[in-house]
Amino acid sequence: MKKASKSYTIEELSKLLEGTVIGHTKHQISEPEQIESATESAITFIGHKKYIPLWEGSRASAAIIDRSLELKNPGDNRAFIEVDNADLAMAKLLEIFTPEAPELAVGIHPTATVSDTAEIGPGVAIGANSYIGPNVKIGPNTKVYPNVTIMDEAEIGSHSLIKSGTVIGERCIIGHYCIMHANVSIGSDGFGYRPSPDGRGIVKIVHIGNVVIGNQVEIGSGSCVDRGKFSSTTIGDGTKIDNLVQIAHNCKIGRACMIAALCGISGSVTLGDGVIMAGQAAIKDHITIGNGVTVGGRSGIMNDIPDGKTILGYPAIEAKDTLRQWAALRRLAKK
Repeated sequence: MKKASKSYTIEELSKLLEGTVIGHTKHQISEPEQIESATESAITFIGHKKYIPLWEGSRASAAIIDRSLELKNPGDNRAFIEVDNADLAMAKLLEIFTPEAPELAVGIHPTATVSDTAEIGPGVAIGANSYIGPNVKIGPNTKVYPNVTIMDEAEIGSHSLIKSGTVIGERCIIGHYCIMHANVSIGSDGFGYRPSPDGRGIVKIVHIGNVVIGNQVEIGSGSCVDRGKFSSTTIGDGTKIDNLVQIAHNCKIGRACMIAALCGISGSVTLGDGVIMAGQAAIKDHITIGNGVTVGGRSGIMNDIPDGKTILGYPAIEAKDTLRQWAALRRLAKK
């Protein structure tokens, strides 16, 4: 991976991270790195006690440490930056060392196809071989990378990033400061079919709605959000969706939700604000999940879930009850 050409003293980094320096190192820090792979120019992270034994064998000259670990002796020519939350400090550090984004010149690439009726805001960049359909609206300073398709009457707000291979269907709306990663599909038909009356075929149910995505939403590579059957599939402000997630027609996803990879959300599901779904979880159609619910990995949700619950298992129930069931099964297996 290409590293950013930046370097800092340990004191400079500590100030940027609002931490406390323990020890000292003369090395300039030019990259963050995993504790096992770090060199003398790297800073690493110790956010949990299980990583403490790795520090002695690491070549890193510095580490961000969680204050709760109470580590006080980094060693000779080495230093810690003590912070209240190592994970959040790591996120800030990665922003500091972020390399420049791929170059994409403002304006329309000569090989792009842009309808005469499209409204393109100032500072917009449209990459090679992209297609912008009739009556599309793209807000100021949005970047459309090569090989993107934006169909008729779709709207994208300002300062958004639409990565290569993404398809935004007709009449769909995306807000400001959004990121659509590679090969995202917004506005495909929902999976709507019924057996034909004669029993010899399958009747397709056409979907005439759209998708409406709020501001500061990020959707990972290969994820799909289907259009509504009648009205809109919606995703609230600030929600983050991982790679390879399926969101079906007419779902209502709340604000600031986090949905991990390989989750499947069936049609007409409602998620409240702040819902967290771990990987490979699935939700049956027409289910309502309350605010602040946490769903464990590989869980299958068959019933409505009230606010604030942590659920796990298949079918999903409160996590503490699932864990008791699993413990009982282990005891039975030993008899």
